[in-house]
Amino acid sequence: MSTTPSPKETALGGTAETSGPNQPSSTTWIWIALAAVIAVVGVLAFVFTRSDGSTGGGSATPSGTVVPNGKVTIGSVTVSGTALPNKSAAGADSAVGQTIPTIEGETFDGTKVTIGPADEPTIIMVIAHWCPHCQREVPFLQSWLSANGAPEGVRLVAIATANDAAKPNFPAGDWLVREKWSVPTMIDDKASAGAAALGVTGFPYFVVVDAQGKVIERTSGELSAAQWESLINAAKTGTGQPSA
Repeated sequence: MSTTPSPKETALGGTAETSGPNQPSSTTWIWIALAAVIAVVGVLAFVFTRSDGSTGGGSATPSGTVVPNGKVTIGSVTVSGTALPNKSAAGADSAVGQTIPTIEGETFDGTKVTIGPADEPTIIMVIAHWCPHCQREVPFLQSWLSANGAPEGVRLVAIATANDAAKPNFPAGDWLVREKWSVPTMIDDKASAGAAALGVTGFPYFVVVDAQGKVIERTSGELSAAQWESLINAAKTGTGQPSA
């Protein structure tokens, strides 16, 4: 008589393989497959979490540029072209329609940067590290940019001017890094030549320029969200608002 076990009959009339001592059962294979699925889901969740910037390093800033933390505290600036006149306190702005000069300088780490006619609508922001209005406006504007992103089709650029080691919040670069400022920023020279070329008369100061490099509008002081969005619209449409 044979000692080899005969196949078991199934309910459908076929035969079923019996499991030997070293052969995994069907239940074991099910658990292995389930573990593999869980592992794949975990990897995908990690990848998508990293890609949207919610954890593990964050996402790119609205403008794609973070203010570099360098050692330049007073810049080197060269101006070519006709400087804008100072903006009068009342009446029409005589600079409207005038082409802005070209201002060549550097960022806080010495990287070259140019502000001038650039074939695209531009908003130039002029700020001073010691100005209390600027100290409120910079985080306000950065909050708006973080929530809304950089305005499509409009270049944003800034000049940190009136730099003075004897005044609070110096140097400007460290201040802007603390505020996570995402707007490319030129550091003005000792004579504030960059600001003077734009006819700056107060801080913060805003110059709105069309795609041909011509002034659309200039204004100064702290802006509300609606006023800031109005400047963006002016840059896009090439039509400024009446001076306040």
